[in-house]
Amino acid sequence: MTKLTRKQIAEAGLDGWVYVPGGLQTRIRTKDFAGGLAVVNAIGAVAEELDHHPDLNLRYGFIDVRSSSHDVGGVTERDVRLARRISVIAAEAGAVLEPERVSRLELALDTPDRAAVQPFWAAVFGMELPSGAALADEISDPADALPTVWFQQSGSEEPRQRWHPDIWIEPAQVQPRLEAALAAGGELVSDEAAPSFWVLADPEGNRVCLCTWQDREPPQS
Repeated sequence: MTKLTRKQIAEAGLDGWVYVPGGLQTRIRTKDFAGGLAVVNAIGAVAEELDHHPDLNLRYGFIDVRSSSHDVGGVTERDVRLARRISVIAAEAGAVLEPERVSRLELALDTPDRAAVQPFWAAVFGMELPSGAALADEISDPADALPTVWFQQSGSEEPRQRWHPDIWIEPAQVQPRLEAALAAGGELVSDEAAPSFWVLADPEGNRVCLCTWQDREPPQS
């Protein structure tokens, strides 16, 4: 099945769902643990029916749901169909989708020599080195429990390496996050790459990027 572009995903009109790298995500707010478990069981039944299975994280009061098509490394019509069915399940259970609560963390390491440091970080995090050229600049956790780490080319000047987090969020949530960060003493370092990403810094100069799917090259099928 063909991987959808970011524009096609947006045009699908999935209310309550957010595209973050490689998948569709939402948070389902439930009344209690038992209610959440009932929703999980209903999702499980639909997943079996469609032969397409999401990742579920059941907590007291909410369920985090992520759907992706691992065979193509992205989102397909299977994920869109599953997301629509899950939205119906949530509505019938009296649960609410909270896309504003969705975010996905990646870690970026600026380095002039990725090949020299990438194996070390893969070993330390217990992650897998990439096997294909398309993922050559990152390492990932097969269980998706740890954030993806990617290596950003930098110059050789000091400091030669610098870690920074990338937080992927729904585009509509950028402005509230920016305002909250600035009110908390932060600084907007650059919006030159907006709406792809904004660079922020805390009062000590530590940087973070707020990232969205917007204005990026569509993934290749």
